[in-house]
Amino acid sequence: MSVGDICNREVICVERHVDLEDAVRLMRKHHVGDLVVVEERDGARYPVGIVTDRDIVVRVIGLGLPLEEFSIEDVMTHDLATALESDPVPETLRRMREKGVRRLPIVNENNQLTGILTADDMINMLAEDISNLAQLIRNQYHREVRRTVPDKETVE
Repeated sequence: MSVGDICNREVICVERHVDLEDAVRLMRKHHVGDLVVVEERDGARYPVGIVTDRDIVVRVIGLGLPLEEFSIEDVMTHDLATALESDPVPETLRRMREKGVRRLPIVNENNQLTGILTADDMINMLAEDISNLAQLIRNQYHREVRRTVPDKETVE
């Protein structure tokens, strides 16, 4: 399975010049904890950074600085890690762990933004897999019990 199979295709994006106050309102409006910073060229979006709610808290609010004095570019992560849509899920998860990121923009072979993969997406996928595995085990157990417990009529 590739990350393109499980990533979220609805990515909330922003350009680097946007005021931080507007970015916070955008996060709240869309109920997201990140905004992918993009440059638009020829109708395509190219990721150049990411800003998270944690970035805003740690780099601005936590220092008692006023939001209105900052733009996205001031607080965004410039050294952006991405993954290709075709990258395998386990390899991508390992890369996220190594980089210490919970959100990873997904790009196509032309480096155009196509989605975002979050730790929450991975947890949901793994929880579903574990649930399916547990159901398989329960079903197997019940099938075995039905085969090994004789009916009362056959015992007498």
